[in-house]
Amino acid sequence: MTMHWEALCRNADRLLFRQLMQRRLEKGDQSTPEVIHGFYVTAQANTTCSEHQPCNVTRADKPLDKGGAMKRILAFSYGTLCYLLFLSTFLYAIAFLGNFGVARTIDGDGIMPFGQALLINTLLLGLFAVQHSVMARPAFKRWWTRFVPKPVERSTYVLFSSVALLLLFYAWQPMGGVIWDVQDQLLRGVLYGLFASGLLLVLIATFLINHFDLFGMRQVWLYLQGRPYVPLTFSTPGLYRYVRHPLYVGWLVTFWAAPTMTAAHLVFALATTIYMLLAIRWEERDLTQVHGHAYQAYRERVPMLIPAVRASATAGHPSPVETA
Repeated sequence: MTMHWEALCRNADRLLFRQLMQRRLEKGDQSTPEVIHGFYVTAQANTTCSEHQPCNVTRADKPLDKGGAMKRILAFSYGTLCYLLFLSTFLYAIAFLGNFGVARTIDGDGIMPFGQALLINTLLLGLFAVQHSVMARPAFKRWWTRFVPKPVERSTYVLFSSVALLLLFYAWQPMGGVIWDVQDQLLRGVLYGLFASGLLLVLIATFLINHFDLFGMRQVWLYLQGRPYVPLTFSTPGLYRYVRHPLYVGWLVTFWAAPTMTAAHLVFALATTIYMLLAIRWEERDLTQVHGHAYQAYRERVPMLIPAVRASATAGHPSPVETA
């Protein structure tokens, strides 16, 4: 017969049992009451008990695991700071790409030889690409979490990505040269509208797959509450029924919808486009390993970046979570 919490507490010292139960749960132990009761019996056997003196009452009366509570608070604070840094970086990226509100933007007249500027910008883009993809791979995460606690692993990834982007914005070198410059005001307005639409699509895509999980806040929030992290289920939310990577579609629109396209902007757009096409391959390889036939079937039903009419009628199941 299944043992109930009330019965266990009637047959055991309530304070010691509660202490053991809380410690096990804070460590992510999902043991049944019966298993935890076994730990209680073991602990009780190592104490001095009598009918009139409960086991370890003085020890159990102490606050439970102050160090664990402090670690959870620190982890949540750290995750929140990383998320706020991401938000600041995202807002700066809008100004950087849109050429407004900040001292240094993606376009402008060259201030150093073209070849030198090209080399610097290529290295900056390569640094971001390597960091962003290597740290997203499962093998790296398994190694990385030997040193970084799992609840803050995603927040640390967000931190490193934000720092890599801020470095790119700071050290970016305008290269001069105009590839195109749209003068018609109506057409310029259309391109600016596409630019804004791409950014909006990026945000919508993140919320469809759980924005706060993607940027580490869900992980540290659950840890703060002493609850185990449960990975997101594999589903097909909204736009993911039409394309497998709407987040990348949003970035592509943002990068290419430029009323004025300079050489530096073209280098940025080309490099990021190539990177995203490669990142999709790496990401989908990981997703196929995790979800097997379900993701493979999803790939066969739904286009990667360009929506098709047939996709909406047949796609009703899994969709990916953007990681790279």
